[in-house]
Amino acid sequence: MSINPSNPADLPAIAMNRELLEICEYSGEGYKPLVDFGAWRVAVLNYSADLLPEHLTRMQRHNETDEVFVLLAGRCILFVGEGQETVTRIHAEDLQPGRAYNVRQAVWHTHTLSLDAKVLVVENRETTYDNSPFTPLTDVQQRRLVELTRLLWSEV
Repeated sequence: MSINPSNPADLPAIAMNRELLEICEYSGEGYKPLVDFGAWRVAVLNYSADLLPEHLTRMQRHNETDEVFVLLAGRCILFVGEGQETVTRIHAEDLQPGRAYNVRQAVWHTHTLSLDAKVLVVENRETTYDNSPFTPLTDVQQRRLVELTRLLWSEV
């Protein structure tokens, strides 16, 4: 039997049964989990004004798991911090589309996004505020995030 794509009677066989395939998306601001299954979660992080570099006042770490970021659209700088109880040194990575960036367990991190940014986040489903403490940034560190953003995005 051949399928004629121009014949509408043949097309229902192509439509997907939603019991077989779940399709999720999010276009609002900020972070939103899309799929939780077993021990893992897939979420999306979009631009949010609170993630502008001049608004970043703290970094977070996940004490029990790694966290993966994949840039899907726009621009995102991932800031990672050295240090145990506080951040002692900050590094910046301008994410490239389609690459997986794995922030290792217990590494301080935060990010800034362009207006059109969309980042896929893969993390442990049990990642919560209870096992993901924050540490405040000093005024000098906050200015450093702004400076690093300007350096990396000077053409923006």
